[in-house]
Amino acid sequence: MRRKMAMLTGALMLFGGAALAAEYAEPEFIFKKRTVFRLLSPDAYIRVHAIDDPLVEGVACHLAVPEIGGWKGWAGLAEERSEVSIACRQIGPVKFRGKFEQGEDFYRERRSFLFKKMQVVRGCDKTRNVLVYLVYSDKIIDGSPKNSISTVPIMPWGDQPAPKCADFVEE
Repeated sequence: MRRKMAMLTGALMLFGGAALAAEYAEPEFIFKKRTVFRLLSPDAYIRVHAIDDPLVEGVACHLAVPEIGGWKGWAGLAEERSEVSIACRQIGPVKFRGKFEQGEDFYRERRSFLFKKMQVVRGCDKTRNVLVYLVYSDKIIDGSPKNSISTVPIMPWGDQPAPKCADFVEE
């Protein structure tokens, strides 16, 4: 993951996106599970990472991200698979650090050298006071329908009342 993040940071700086690279925190690696054994090259894995929402304190997400392996995967030249899943939960009192737009990115990762990226976006179901998190993979050339969604009902925590996500959505 660190190698991919370093490649992403370098590519973003090369293309004038240094500010974007600094905006996203690196997910925390939790564990990996081998999915394909390869005798003479690196194995394929599903890696599980935790990422905190940088704008919403008290919410954490976990991502399950496949890694192709093989020599192309090891060298960072393989186009990674699009099947990524997400689960988000309230882990403490929810506090918003600012306003956000519906569908705003809070994490991005390149899944191929140029053409594919994974994005985690946040939204608010104003009627139900629920945060909605979507992870999807897009491809510049032909798109990708691969996505996963998780919802976090904002609940009171201890004696602290639940804030309304609608109050923090930019119109």
